[in-house]
Amino acid sequence: MSALLQLQSVQLSRGARRILDDITLDFVPGTVTALVGPNGAGKSTLLAVAAGDLEAEQGKVLLRGQALADWKAKPLARERAVMPQEHAVRFAFRVHEVVAMGRLPHPPDPVKDAACIADALARADLHALIEREVEHLSGGEAARTTFARVLTQDTPLLLLDEPTAALDLRHQERTLRAVRDLADAGACVIVVLHDLNLAAAYADRIVLLEQGRVAADGTPTEVLTVEHIERVYQQPVLVLRHPQRDVPLVVVTDA
Repeated sequence: MSALLQLQSVQLSRGARRILDDITLDFVPGTVTALVGPNGAGKSTLLAVAAGDLEAEQGKVLLRGQALADWKAKPLARERAVMPQEHAVRFAFRVHEVVAMGRLPHPPDPVKDAACIADALARADLHALIEREVEHLSGGEAARTTFARVLTQDTPLLLLDEPTAALDLRHQERTLRAVRDLADAGACVIVVLHDLNLAAAYADRIVLLEQGRVAADGTPTEVLTVEHIERVYQQPVLVLRHPQRDVPLVVVTDA
């Protein structure tokens, strides 16, 4: 299957520090790719470059074979949706109004718009909050609202920066099940995660970053090894098998 999104020899620096160093990655439809790594490894920066929110100093970012910089704003918004780490909305919109904003890049279609909004509200478990002003939401509720807005945008490419960071256990699982369902239906999803066990459970592919470079790239079983994790994170671990999901289960150990 041909790549939907390609990063070719991407480099980016801040001052004397190289944030991204010669990153080459292809992303195909029907997959979930988790970007993992320690703080400062370059995960969010890589996602921002992939989204076009940051411009690489060197290298190329191609969406459907066309340079990302050549896309106009509205067509690009129909191709890729972005969930940033920051979820604050500074105006007194209600939850359902923010979620409906995801339909703005598309031509008006009342029937389809209503169906997309209803589906997103259900996937994000927001029906009890639809009339709540977003300024009064908790961090987790705000994150779920932003996630629902991204779902409503209905794009073939989704870029999600730590979508589970503020969520409780139930909503972490619910959110990533929704992500998995989107990929199974044909979407290409790239998600930044800190929780290695969530990455193992829901991603087809894990890209492990270390100081702006790709330290490992492959299936969860290939990437989440004791050798890789202890070298990159500088933390002793055990890697077991999940008793139900048959994926790696990373457990911190004292020695």
